Amino acid sequence: MKIYTRTGDRGDTGLFGGNRVSKAHARIEAYGAVDETNALLGMARAFASEHPAAGRLDSLLAALQDDLFVAGSDLATPLDSKAAVPRLAAAHIERLEKEIDCLEEELAPLKNFILPGGIPIASILHVARTTCRRAERRVVAAAACESLNEAALAYLNRLSDYLFVLARWANSAAGAKEHVWKPK
Repeated sequence: MKIYTRTGDRGDTGLFGGNRVSKAHARIEAYGAVDETNALLGMARAFASEHPAAGRLDSLLAALQDDLFVAGSDLATPLDSKAAVPRLAAAHIERLEKEIDCLEEELAPLKNFILPGGIPIASILHVARTTCRRAERRVVAAAACESLNEAALAYLNRLSDYLFVLARWANSAAGAKEHVWKPK
């Protein structure tokens, strides 16, 4: 199979089981931002082997990458499509909430705003958090134009929280200090 098809050379692309739309379409922007987040999680996984809790961290990140492929296919497929694709559901969101709670049990309570950073993997997770927030905004914009799976928006909202907590946890588990923001 060739990687190039030439079908998008004029600036349009096909939705799963749907019509062709502009590559600037709100739905394409939404799942493109999801893809960026997924790529950053792949980068974080590349750094996971250097972390004291490498196995646990890699496992958590791998599950998130799988979820983001589901999110991308969900967003790329109109709800009325006959294409059989996995969809995000309440169970995905509930799993994130349980994992956030577990990780937070291992962290000092947050009393101040903290600056993004720390060890390399935590810094990458903070960047992934910001691209996830962008993906969330893009899904909101796309949902204003057409019907999307509501669980996709809720999942991305929860994922950005999860990535924040995971970055804090990665720093803590490695003994890295958090930098508190102190307004001047």
